Amino acid sequence: MTVPTVGVADVPADAPLLDVREADEWAAGHAPTARHLPMSELAARLGELPDDDPLYVVCRSGGRSARVVAYLANQGYPAVNVEGGMQAWSAQGRTVVADAGAPQII
Repeated sequence: MTVPTVGVADVPADAPLLDVREADEWAAGHAPTARHLPMSELAARLGELPDDDPLYVVCRSGGRSARVVAYLANQGYPAVNVEGGMQAWSAQGRTVVADAGAPQII
């Protein structure tokens, strides 16, 4: 199965983002409009997925999000992997916010 993928530059500014990293990664820096749902909890929390079409999925470098997109596509969700993840997001100058008190590390 080919995973639908898009580069950071092609993600619209108001795109619905789903960040599938773990809590410590999320706290250290995430896109300001992203929703957080760790990959490790995804199957149990499918009912919490937003209805956005497409749903852009991001992780640290693009590996976990690609697996999540493949899984979601098999479940009928219109998901797209963000190539390069938050590392590429930050490198391209997109806004990243950290939780209060957390060191910003992408």
